[in-house]
Amino acid sequence: MDPKRLPQGTEKTRQVRAMFDAIAGRYELVNHLMTFGLDARWRRRAVRDLRLPPGSLILDIAAGTGDFTRELERQGHRAVATDLSFGMLDAGSGMRARVQANAAELPFATGAFDGVTCGYALRNFTDLRATLVEMGRVIRPGGRISLLEVAEPTSALLRLGFRIWFRGVVPLVGSLVSDRNAYRYLPKSTAYLPPTDELVTMLRDAGFSAVNHWFVMGGLSQQFLATRSA
Repeated sequence: MDPKRLPQGTEKTRQVRAMFDAIAGRYELVNHLMTFGLDARWRRRAVRDLRLPPGSLILDIAAGTGDFTRELERQGHRAVATDLSFGMLDAGSGMRARVQANAAELPFATGAFDGVTCGYALRNFTDLRATLVEMGRVIRPGGRISLLEVAEPTSALLRLGFRIWFRGVVPLVGSLVSDRNAYRYLPKSTAYLPPTDELVTMLRDAGFSAVNHWFVMGGLSQQFLATRSA
């Protein structure tokens, strides 16, 4: 899929906001159906991997309806949820602090947070580079980020099964319980993701060191973990 055939610039921002506003009510249900509930396990691990002390202040970017935010609270952190879509934040629960904002222009002070989480949203940011720079700006030196994103399995057999499921079954399930156009778009949106080595470079350019990347469950998901440089 050619990313140039997908919406770009301000049009992408507008469409992404409208799309998530439209699917907010069924978003968590479809997520759990899509991953057979594995997404909850991956988020638990991603929060643990921050290795930050209880009570740390964490910014959950592209928080959606609050899956990551609630997991941060369950593990003893103080969480602030931010998302481009007001509809997602409004439909969510268990988020004590919610701020609607564009991730490329976060309304928070420099060094205000001990960490950042972001789940399955890198491909949805209009300006990914600027968003990563903002993540680096709002984290204190020594703070940590833990990012999750979709991936494709490295095994040929698993990759075939994944493509059938993600590009064929998921849009069908989404059309039955939520919005057809949104769940046709979401599998295509992976075309926005730059290669892994480019993403690692972008994180380093944004002020992060010790950037780690690995695939989860054979490549069904992927995780980035990094530390804000001093």
